[in-house]
Amino acid sequence: MTQARTVRVAIIGSGPAGWTAAIYAARASLNPVVIAGIQAGGQLTITTDVENYPGFADTIQGPWLMEQMQAQALHVGTEVIHDIVVSADLSQRPFRLTLDSGEEMLAETVIISTGAQAKWLGLESEAAYQGFGVSACATCDGFFYRGKEVVVVGGGNTAVEEALFLTNFASKVTVVHRRDEFRAEKILQDRLFAHPKVEVIWNSAIEEIVGVVDGMAKNVTGVRLKNVQDGSTREIPADGVFIAIGHAPSSELFKGQLETNAGGYLRVKPGTASTEIEGVWAAGDVTDDVYRQAVTAAGMGCMAALEVSRFLAEEDHAKAHHPISHAEAEKIGVW
Repeated sequence: MTQARTVRVAIIGSGPAGWTAAIYAARASLNPVVIAGIQAGGQLTITTDVENYPGFADTIQGPWLMEQMQAQALHVGTEVIHDIVVSADLSQRPFRLTLDSGEEMLAETVIISTGAQAKWLGLESEAAYQGFGVSACATCDGFFYRGKEVVVVGGGNTAVEEALFLTNFASKVTVVHRRDEFRAEKILQDRLFAHPKVEVIWNSAIEEIVGVVDGMAKNVTGVRLKNVQDGSTREIPADGVFIAIGHAPSSELFKGQLETNAGGYLRVKPGTASTEIEGVWAAGDVTDDVYRQAVTAAGMGCMAALEVSRFLAEEDHAKAHHPISHAEAEKIGVW
């Protein structure tokens, strides 16, 4: 059996949070190792047009943005392993990570940036039009539907909030829900029902997303609905379909070791990226069930790396038997 290798910083996941953490950790000479996972780049690899990431006047492609982040991380000295972590023992430092290849890693510190996955309906037509009229993020893609008709699927807070947000752009927003009442908060429901652009279709589910394909181009043209009570079907026009039935954080690996909220998102100490385990940080969508944006994930990755850097510097300082702490020394300028 190959002996486990020791690393100073292991970053699990390679979305905006992971790559940003890697860039900052590498620039701090911490020689970070990114375990990229199955889908290197995370959710942005299935996002086509991106217009809200700061620094780009023109529309950019999500996969391209992730390629650029990875290239920058490599340029400053990050090591990337294209593998997945199958088990993580966080009971003691160094933390033991076991990869799918069988390799074992002993990490002095760990940054968890495994992200979250949007929940989908599971339709073949839904998968076919993802990025071409089917989206799971109104904040990301609502702008592209100015003056157009859209459908929102779901009945919780997320669905109602996304529908209300889309009224800023779309000419009509149709909310499709398989029950006869929403689970969303009453105040959100009141706003939705009062909005002149919104129509609600109850007791219905999407049976198929309809569209046209012209060479490489795809466009959604409507949805076929099935009434869950009487089985009748009908088709309504739509230029876009937003699936708002929730997200699932990729936190299963740490179940029973790290605290999560009711939705399974990892908890961090307020205002930080620190978990309750010293030496373990979490950043990005795996801990964020509110914003879920590339820019906020990147910001949290930066926070995590800066906290790791300070944590390790403090430890190194103590091991060198300095009489005062690293933080105190920095304040008075003697170290």
